[in-house]
Amino acid sequence: MGRVKITQVRSIIKRPKTQKLAIQSLGLGKINRSVSLEYNDAIGGIIRKVQHLVTVEEI
Repeated sequence: MGRVKITQVRSIIKRPKTQKLAIQSLGLGKINRSVSLEYNDAIGGIIRKVQHLVTVEEI
């Protein structure tokens, strides 16, 4: 994979602190906000932790 576009689609209200920090580390925080990141194992692990809150598209 090269770059991925990650979009937050659900709120982080009433989520565990670790999930809130994972969303923050991706550069998200508000619904419908998107970021484009280079995919690597670290980013993949963060995405798996919050996969129910985001959508991921390969660019």
